[in-house]
Amino acid sequence: MIAPSYHRTSTSLLNVEYLEWNPEGQHTAVLVHGWPDSVRTWFEVAPILAVAGFRVLAPSVRGYAGTQFLSPDTPRSGQLSALGRDLIEFVEALQLDQPLLVGHDWGARAVAIAAGLHSGIGSHLVMISVGYGTNTLGQPLSLEQAKNYWYHWYMDTPIGRKSLAEDRNAFARIMWDTWAPPGWFDEQEFAATAEAFDNPDWVEIVTHSYRHRWGLVAGDPAYDADEKLLSVLPVLDTPTLVLHGDADGVNPIYSSEGKERWFTGPYQRKVMQGIGHFPQRESSHSVADEILKFCGLRS
Repeated sequence: MIAPSYHRTSTSLLNVEYLEWNPEGQHTAVLVHGWPDSVRTWFEVAPILAVAGFRVLAPSVRGYAGTQFLSPDTPRSGQLSALGRDLIEFVEALQLDQPLLVGHDWGARAVAIAAGLHSGIGSHLVMISVGYGTNTLGQPLSLEQAKNYWYHWYMDTPIGRKSLAEDRNAFARIMWDTWAPPGWFDEQEFAATAEAFDNPDWVEIVTHSYRHRWGLVAGDPAYDADEKLLSVLPVLDTPTLVLHGDADGVNPIYSSEGKERWFTGPYQRKVMQGIGHFPQRESSHSVADEILKFCGLRS
């Protein structure tokens, strides 16, 4: 199996830690992890893409692992437009030419936002476990979905923030235990992944992200122009694949239905049977196969 190497690059605000597989690959893929997870989420998918000819890059999102802010004065914003802008700047810093952009959870939102802010930044988009537009403040929200989002509201209370700050691993572990069918991970893998949560900015970015998402806190003014562009959901022209497990314990599969109208390029949605919120971990070979087929590299 192809092993990754660790690297760093700088954007306007961040010193980004990232992993790289197969640096001489013919194509490039950027894989963006979600919450609460880390670049380890791609450890099974990335080598398969690398064997198929991709140079694969997996950055640690702001607030995770070794990714650091260049200045102590930069607001530790977790707003979704910041994640999209971070991805655009990562692609530009490495001078990548229209890479395949794959994202899970927060990462899925980041790749879609990046494409909305910068048309043509990627050759293809793959969104895993998240439907397009489900980060908008005015979205319809069923009572079932509100129940699933309990942690959003809990973190907006003093006791919730205290709980997250005092034992971030226990907080994240509840999500892993309840967002997918039992038995999909082992203790060693969770412990290794949770090391990424030790970043000193993790708690502030996580809490700000969910508070901002529901209009409970102001964003970083640096992203006001991006927020304005995103205030009306952009129609995307990048070929897009959505992968969603039908046993997802946080985002029901109906939340990614009916999004075709927001895409002018090729659009596919695949529902994965018996799979929870972490398809790239639970069924990595199937996810890699669907990505390669969508990109025309496998029949």
